[in-house]
Amino acid sequence: MDDNFENLKIMVIDDSKTIRRTAETLLKKVGCEVITATDGFDALAKIADSHPDIIFVDIMMPRLDGYQTCALIKNNSDFRKTPVIMLSSKDGLFDKAKGRIVGSDQYLTKPFSKDELLNTIRQYVPQAEQ
Repeated sequence: MDDNFENLKIMVIDDSKTIRRTAETLLKKVGCEVITATDGFDALAKIADSHPDIIFVDIMMPRLDGYQTCALIKNNSDFRKTPVIMLSSKDGLFDKAKGRIVGSDQYLTKPFSKDELLNTIRQYVPQAEQ
């Protein structure tokens, strides 16, 4: 399947420059507009300005971690329906459960492949847009 996610805004929140750059490169190749943020505080202002369609958020970040960031996003009526996918190198049951409790829609374990990233996005994009 040829992926074309034109006009899809994706936010990647991760304190790792490598993860942000890798995701941004992969996503731009399939037509996404990519917004990046280094932590939850950085992300919250950018979310309000850009209204992303899907948000990927790392769990382990300084200042405002992924769980706190996800909870703040999901508690805002403007962004409650925006899919939030947690990113983590931890894949334990507790970590995934905690992500669900704060409202995350999915959990992606790092390192993730291009296919895993695009398959995750496909789940939240209506077929007509693809």
